[in-house]
Amino acid sequence: MPTQKKNPDTGIPAEKPIGAPTGSNLDADGHARFTTISGVPVERLYTADSLPADFTTHQSSYLGLPGQPPYTRGIHSTGYRGKLWTMRQFSGFASPEETNARYKYLLANGGSGLSVAFDLPTLMGLDSDHPQSEGEVGKCGVAIDSLADMETLFDGINLESTTVSMTINSPASILWAMYLVVAEKQGADWKKISGTLQNDILKEYIAQKEYIFPPAPSMRLVIDTFEFGALHTPRFNPISISGYHIREAGSTAVQELAFTLYDGIEYIEWALRRGLRIDDFAPRLSFFFNSHNDFFEEIAKFRAARKIWYRIMTERFSAREPRSTWMRFHTQTAGVSLTAQQPENNIARTALQALAAVLGGTQSLHTDAYDEALALPTEDAARIALRTQQILAYESGVAQTIDPLGGSWFVEKLTLDTEQATLAYFDKLDALGGMVKAIEAGYPQKEVAEASYRYQREVEAHEKIIVGVNDFTIDEACPEILYIGEEVRQAQIAKLQRLRAQRSQKKVNQTLAALRHAAAQEPASNSGTLSRANTMPYLLDCVRAYATVGEICAALKEVFGSYEESIWM
Repeated sequence: MPTQKKNPDTGIPAEKPIGAPTGSNLDADGHARFTTISGVPVERLYTADSLPADFTTHQSSYLGLPGQPPYTRGIHSTGYRGKLWTMRQFSGFASPEETNARYKYLLANGGSGLSVAFDLPTLMGLDSDHPQSEGEVGKCGVAIDSLADMETLFDGINLESTTVSMTINSPASILWAMYLVVAEKQGADWKKISGTLQNDILKEYIAQKEYIFPPAPSMRLVIDTFEFGALHTPRFNPISISGYHIREAGSTAVQELAFTLYDGIEYIEWALRRGLRIDDFAPRLSFFFNSHNDFFEEIAKFRAARKIWYRIMTERFSAREPRSTWMRFHTQTAGVSLTAQQPENNIARTALQALAAVLGGTQSLHTDAYDEALALPTEDAARIALRTQQILAYESGVAQTIDPLGGSWFVEKLTLDTEQATLAYFDKLDALGGMVKAIEAGYPQKEVAEASYRYQREVEAHEKIIVGVNDFTIDEACPEILYIGEEVRQAQIAKLQRLRAQRSQKKVNQTLAALRHAAAQEPASNSGTLSRANTMPYLLDCVRAYATVGEICAALKEVFGSYEESIWM
């Protein structure tokens, strides 16, 4: 009988812990090899010797103080003592009327910002009556076909005093134009409204695949919003550069961070080529990250993100305005981690993920509802998700001090390792000629697909445990879920028919023709002024004439064409 191995520190026979890796995840001596969810090795113990020799003597360059470069410990000197993170709930379902009622419910229950989820036809630039919209209207978000729907969506909600985030990408500038016109009709001052437009088309090509136009014209539309926003909406973020969907597609934490930050580099390069000054638009760039299950890995990722972005902005782009160097980000807990099995377990997962985001210093947070692996959240599930944030904010004590895990040997080592691995990806992307060229070559898509495959193999091999899925399972009945029927589509079709009968078709045709003409022009490089070929003023005219999302996208397709992903090896 073989001799049982003993713990070298205690002399006690070592036992394989519950859920420890097995099979190929054992080292040569048969010891369990522990890793983060992304596969990064985790040592048995971390000490001061785990960090660079000069870490203690040069802490200002590694960490700094909160509110001071390189912002590893946070961009604000008072942390959450000065202002709590914005508590958003990603919400949108069925009709604009039903979603409006949910927004008012969330605001009445202590939500401090709104985050709009659009349905798939809207995300793809299709009207609800398009044949390809059948079966999808209102299912994964709210259906928005025209300005009339956007007016209903925000009826009774003051847009000058409520921050609104909109998760929309390929047709982002169109939906933003609708939002701005609603604010205009409310009498709101565009210079006072605040919120965020996701508007991150690069991550669509990498991960989410909800693209319409080819990369170059899509980038042109994004930069149009940068240029327009810098002049007319100084408090509104024209983009939320998003790692969230890259992570949901199966990337590692490092891949999420590297590809997201490099997307930011690409947007800046295109804006500078347009003639924009870095400090005129960079302070309004924002980011959107995923907070996954591996608690310490996520905290390290957020801390590394701020430090790397500071370096990018100062060393690569020579930004002078301090706010240009701040990494400001929203976080959402990991939808991909939610399980349909034993869905109540998701409440614990979400709480841990939210705590990691707060300890990592997020400015804004959305907590997933526990039933989202089954359907859109019920009202009760949405309230529990919001209460999770409120318990963290008001009962846990974590908001009382800044970066409480700063100085932890483990967290600092993870932060440094994440930074170095991210910069290594930057070198590869630079060599490929930038993110657009890398996407066209299929590089980031392939990296994410391979990471997703590795993790799935680990789950199937029982090397990674998902509670209630591949271990600790039970027999259970399906809980009640929110069901969205086809009557939503029928109602939207009826509204579209009335809209087209009542509006001036001549005016619609004129505005669409003007948009096509502007889109066919090359934007001029004029710093401090709006290019005559900037599409935003023409989109606003189309929206005011009650042209639909589908009609506007169709007009742009006539000029830009549409995109199909090439096969990559």
